[in-house]
Formats: sequence, C-alpha cells, structure tokens
Amino acid sequence: MSFTDLGKVTGLSTSAVHQRVRRLEERGVIQGYRAVVDHNALGMPLIAFISVTPLDPAAPDDVPERLRDIGDLEACHSVAGEESYILKARVSTPGDLEDLLARVRTGANVSTRTTVVLSTPWEQRPHPVD
Repeated sequence: MSFTDLGKVTGLSTSAVHQRVRRLEERGVIQGYRAVVDHNALGMPLIAFISVTPLDPAAPDDVPERLRDIGDLEACHSVAGEESYILKARVSTPGDLEDLLARVRTGANVSTRTTVVLSTPWEQRPHPVD
C-alpha cells in the first residue's frame, strides 16, 4: 500500500505516514518487506507440520542448526509439550514429503509426527497496531 493510500485509511498526511513508517523501521518494529508468493504456481502445494522429538533426550539441543539448510522447511518453532519443535514444510508431492521426513529424522536424530494441511482458510493476518 502506498503512503498516500495508507494516509487516506488512517486520516494522516502522506508525509506523516512516511515519518511514522520510518520510525517503526528504525525501532525494529517493521523488520522488512516481502513478496507474497503463490506456492501452487511454483509447484509446491503440499504443506505439512512436522513435530519432532529427540531420540536421545540427553543429546545437545541443536535441532534447528542441524535442519537449517533443508530448503523445504519454511519455519522452525520451539514449542512446549511432548515435542521439542514444530517444523512447517512445503513440498510438491507426498513422495517428496516422505523423502523430507527421512532427511529430518536422520539429519537431526529425531522421531516425527506429521500433520498434512488440507486447506488454509487464512494465515498471516495483520495485527492491529495501536
């Protein structure tokens, strides 16, 4: 959205919007901008959440580092509960997911529990800014 359009929505002048956005960027509230990608058009329609649990609880907690270079993993979240991490994966086919699971298991010495996404009614909703 342009600064002019944002100003119309918020009732501020274009220059006031520009100043506020710049201050938010300087404070680190706005950390960057991104392109919205149509993953279906890229041939990556299958999303799965992979919960991982270390096979050896006494081993160092280095799962994120071990899996960082696997490109099919979109996110890694440390979580409370039975599992240690939940990974968000995006792949082309169920066979690709099967291969990815094998790489995750061997690469990080973990067991996995996988949930395949059937549809995504919404995600990445904007948070209200006070």
